[in-house]
Amino acid sequence: MTKQYIQNHKQYFLEKGLTVINSVFSDDEIEKITKCIRNADTSRENFRKSDDLFAVRQFLKEIPEAKDLIFNDTIKTIVKQLFGEKYFAIKSIYFDKPETSNWYVAYHQDLTISVDKKLEIEGFGSWTTKKNQFAVQPPLPILENICTIRIHLDDTDEYNGALKVIPGSHTKGIRRPETIDLKTETEKFCDVQKGGVMIMKPLTLHGSNRTTDGRRRRVIHIEFSDMELPEQLQWSERIN
Repeated sequence: MTKQYIQNHKQYFLEKGLTVINSVFSDDEIEKITKCIRNADTSRENFRKSDDLFAVRQFLKEIPEAKDLIFNDTIKTIVKQLFGEKYFAIKSIYFDKPETSNWYVAYHQDLTISVDKKLEIEGFGSWTTKKNQFAVQPPLPILENICTIRIHLDDTDEYNGALKVIPGSHTKGIRRPETIDLKTETEKFCDVQKGGVMIMKPLTLHGSNRTTDGRRRRVIHIEFSDMELPEQLQWSERIN
């Protein structure tokens, strides 16, 4: 993966708020990652299970043996060259959209961050708490600084729930989904091959359609930042 190749992706990413890079993980690496997930103790509270959903919050903390497999040389290079030298992981989720599941996700932006405690700080609002995990909407500059990598463990296209996005929408601040005008804004499906990654800004408007062909879609979602939070507030999942 040449420096010029990464620079081309960086330019597109900054302009459009997303990019897709395939062949980041080999089939063997993906098999090792999925084996870690299969072997995990799913009885803990950060594991959510139902007939149509399997998700793991704080994924890198809950399944630490996956960390070295995920942060291979290619991912480290992508983080440093696309985002910046000092970026670190701040949030991680694994989710499986199984073949039995058929939910639809409307267009939205990712507007909250995970932190270690609740504090009254100017500019931080809409607090939520789930099982001692605190989420808050921070000031816009913090959201604009975050970059997300979505690692795909399966081939994903518009027929099994690939993300659809509005390219360039990350440059317009916080937007309500009803302001989207598909007559003037372009909608794009982000096909990603097994072992590939989709990289996006959380403010890029995104959603996904129902699965129509019965294939599963497993994704590891990791957010990165290089900003420190104000006062005594800390990122709850910080991993350098």
